[in-house]
Amino acid sequence: MRTHFNPKNNPRVIIIQKLYGKFYNDDNNLDFPKHRFKKFIKDIVLGTIERNELILSELDNKLGDKFVFENLDKVFQTILKAATYEFLYKPNLSINIIIKEYLNSSNFFLEDSQTKYLNALLDSIGKKLRPNNA
Repeated sequence: MRTHFNPKNNPRVIIIQKLYGKFYNDDNNLDFPKHRFKKFIKDIVLGTIERNELILSELDNKLGDKFVFENLDKVFQTILKAATYEFLYKPNLSINIIIKEYLNSSNFFLEDSQTKYLNALLDSIGKKLRPNNA
């Protein structure tokens, strides 16, 4: 079941787009237009960019030696970075809510089979980063 989202209404779609532009298109123009979740979007985007190295080391640490982050699709990498940032720095948000929101947003970018793999990855990372919240 695919749900189509209008990217103007879904804050995590905007987060993914902004981060993808910054990490892979050298888009240095990070403007945040008026949106009801502007503060949240800005916090996640800027926080993920600022803590990129820490997030990558956490992902390498938690996913094991057989997992090679660079082999993933760039959209996958972007989603994993943003979700990992939220797991680490947004303790007031439940792991299940974070995963659900990113899976819904990923429908805008990925195929169904890729979304299932993303679900497994996010679930694994979330449980390892927050073992008491899983």
